[in-house]
Amino acid sequence: MAETATLARPYAEALFQVAVKGDLNALGEQVRALGVVTADERLRQFADNPKTTAQQVLEVVQSAVGLPLSAPIVNLLQTVIDNGRLSVVPEIAAQFQGLVNQHAGSSDAVVYSAFPIGQEQLAELVLTLEKRFGRKLNASVKVAPELIGGVRVVVGDEVLDTSVKARLEQMKVALTA
Repeated sequence: MAETATLARPYAEALFQVAVKGDLNALGEQVRALGVVTADERLRQFADNPKTTAQQVLEVVQSAVGLPLSAPIVNLLQTVIDNGRLSVVPEIAAQFQGLVNQHAGSSDAVVYSAFPIGQEQLAELVLTLEKRFGRKLNASVKVAPELIGGVRVVVGDEVLDTSVKARLEQMKVALTA
């Protein structure tokens, strides 16, 4: 959603500027947790209730995060609540993570596999993928049995699909053409 991304960008950039001057890792962990909590639809309904005060929303979010929040995170949270933009926080978290990755020269990668991948196999795969994509990757694995075999890797807007399902689709297209 372009509008959400547009609304989130200034918040994410401002938070990143503060984070670079302080503890980037600690703020990053807090922002990720905040993004997960604020993505909950029940929390958004609570926040959108006209009988709910901004202070109540702030207290509920802080308690739901489960981490002590630093002053910059509390300020961000207070600002988005006051502006009625709590629904933008998950996008702020995603854009913030993108800025952190860009700063570190890395990217997030999602590896979809038909079967669970062990740590040793994942380490080998990540080394190969880092050479292929030309940058450091922070990989996470999701099991997708519909792939039949192989892997599908998503890095940003780039996709590397070496799954059996993709190869069967390619063969189907070649045979019907």
